[in-house]
Amino acid sequence: MKVYVDLIIFINFAFDFLLLLSVSIILKRHATLKRITLGALLGGLTLTVLFIPFTTLTLFLMKVVLSILIVVVTFGVKDFKYVILNLFYFYITSIILGGFMYYLNVEFSYKNIGMIFYHKGVNINYLFILIISPVILYFYTKEMNKFKMRNSLSYKVDVYLKDKKVVRLNGFMDTGNTLVEPYNHKKVIVVNSKEIEKCLVPGNFMLVPYESVNSTGFLKCIKPDKLYIDGIGIRTDVVIGLTNAKLKKNGVNCILNYLLMEE
Repeated sequence: MKVYVDLIIFINFAFDFLLLLSVSIILKRHATLKRITLGALLGGLTLTVLFIPFTTLTLFLMKVVLSILIVVVTFGVKDFKYVILNLFYFYITSIILGGFMYYLNVEFSYKNIGMIFYHKGVNINYLFILIISPVILYFYTKEMNKFKMRNSLSYKVDVYLKDKKVVRLNGFMDTGNTLVEPYNHKKVIVVNSKEIEKCLVPGNFMLVPYESVNSTGFLKCIKPDKLYIDGIGIRTDVVIGLTNAKLKKNGVNCILNYLLMEE
C-alpha cells in the first residue's frame, strides 16, 4: 500500500486552515491570514506523528497537546478561558466537518440492503472534499453566528403581577423598542396577550400612544408589580403592552425594551 505523505499533509493543511478560519469568524478573533496559515501548517506537519508507533493513550494525549499548540499559535494567549474557548470551537468545528464528510462518504461509497452495508466501489476524491468543505463550513459559520446573535439577545423573564401571580416568558431584547409611556416615563415591553390574559383584572389597564413606521395608535398596557430579567435583574419602572400580533419566532413571547439595558 502506497502512502503519499505530501498529499496527506497538504489535505490536512487545507482542512486545518478552513477550521481555524471558521473559528476566527465565529468567535470574532480577527486572526491574521499569516497566523492562520502558520497554525494550519503546524497542523499539517504534526500529522507525521501518526506514523510513529505510540500507544493509544499516548497518541490521544499527543493529539490534544498538538491541538492546543495549533490554537495558541493561531490566536495567541490572553488567559486560560480564552484558550479553552478557542480549543472547544476548534474541536466542535472539526466534528461538524468530519461528520459531514463521513456522511457523504457513506452516502456515495456504500449501498445497503436493510442493515447490511457494502462498498460499491465509488470513493469521494480529494478534490471533491476540498471543494465541498468550504461550502459546509460557510453555512455552519453563518448559522452559528445567527445562533449566537439570537442567544445574546434572549432572556428569561418573570412577570410579577399585583395579585402575586407570576408569569414566565421568553424575552427578546429589541434594539428598536424604546417606547416610554408619557405619564410616569416607564419603559414599555410588549407581550402576547394570550400569555397573560388569564391573569388580567378587567378594566385595570391604561392606553399608551405609540408610533411606528407603518402605523400609529394606542397600546393597551398593564402595570406589573415588578419584572425579573435573568442576567439584568429586577425592574419596577416597566409597563406591559398587550398585543394579539405574533411576535418573533423561536418561542419568543415578550419583546423587551432596549432602554432597560441602560440601567
